[in-house]
Amino acid sequence: MTGQLLNSEEIVTELDLSHLTIEDDTPVDNLQSEKQQRLLVEPLYSSKALPSPFLAAANVGLFYKLKGDPVVPDMMLSLKVQCADDFSKKQNRSYFVWEFGKQPEVCVEIVSNAEGDELILSRESQQKGKTTIKKNLYAEIRIPYYVVFDPLKQIQGQDEMNGALLRVWLNVAGRYTELTPQAGINEAGQSVWLEEVGLGLTLWSGQFEEEVTRLWLRWCDREGRVIPTGAERADRLAERLRSMGINPDEI
Repeated sequence: MTGQLLNSEEIVTELDLSHLTIEDDTPVDNLQSEKQQRLLVEPLYSSKALPSPFLAAANVGLFYKLKGDPVVPDMMLSLKVQCADDFSKKQNRSYFVWEFGKQPEVCVEIVSNAEGDELILSRESQQKGKTTIKKNLYAEIRIPYYVVFDPLKQIQGQDEMNGALLRVWLNVAGRYTELTPQAGINEAGQSVWLEEVGLGLTLWSGQFEEEVTRLWLRWCDREGRVIPTGAERADRLAERLRSMGINPDEI
């Protein structure tokens, strides 16, 4: 797979990463996006919904070639890989395709505004000379699944979203084919199955870390049941113990 992404000149220098910027300390996105990113990452680890090893991460650079900037998905999932033990080494702190030996299976973009280039180039990006939208870039990198979630309805006017809150595409021979229905996914309980991952994605209406009900994107099983967070699993266990006459606070 490395041969598909690196030319011969780059292979010679692939261990020299000194020219790459892997952390720029750019402030995190808005609160909605930050919470949503964690809701897509934490349950995978706390629930053991996937066989180990795997890597789920938010806002980490995905380096697919040595020369050039990385793409930074809001969330990505890569199966059958794991982080290296020593984070002091630069090559262990980002997702370098040539280090992990494969591309992630899923890249998720959570739309914060109309400037993210998820499906069309923003005016600012055009002025900077950019020519490739994220969807096409992920297709070229051969990311199997590309996910766009627009919770704040920022890009509803764009043709490919066409009023949908969630759309998911599958990479077939370097081009994306949509998995979600033509109308997209717009309501809680609707889901789409990612066969190569063994999990689905669904819209869920509920409370996450605060007493406000919002619409969230979550992982789910084949029947559409959400993969619980660690806190949700603990609450369910406590309820079960109470039903058995056991006070969980005294255990």
